[in-house]
Amino acid sequence: MESVNINNLNKIFDHRIRVGIMSALSVNDFLSFNDLKDLLQLTDGNLASHLKNLEENEYILVKKGFIGRKTNTTYSITKKGSQAFQKHLEALEKIIRQLK
Repeated sequence: MESVNINNLNKIFDHRIRVGIMSALSVNDFLSFNDLKDLLQLTDGNLASHLKNLEENEYILVKKGFIGRKTNTTYSITKKGSQAFQKHLEALEKIIRQLK
């Protein structure tokens, strides 16, 4: 069996929650914190820590606003994030094809 190269996988996307966030933001222009929390069935703290990681790596953009008097934070994927996630998926697909 031929060896596979896992070095092209992005370590930031090692966690399933970050893959879920990036997948959701890849197919939506933006999502609110509550949208992501409901979609991925996560707690506030768990979601917030992974969003912070993605934000620090400039993979997502955070916009804080208000709806009436309530805060409304939305998230969208950046061009850098989109490119990095696509590259990660391509590397994963390549590994899968090699192992078939």
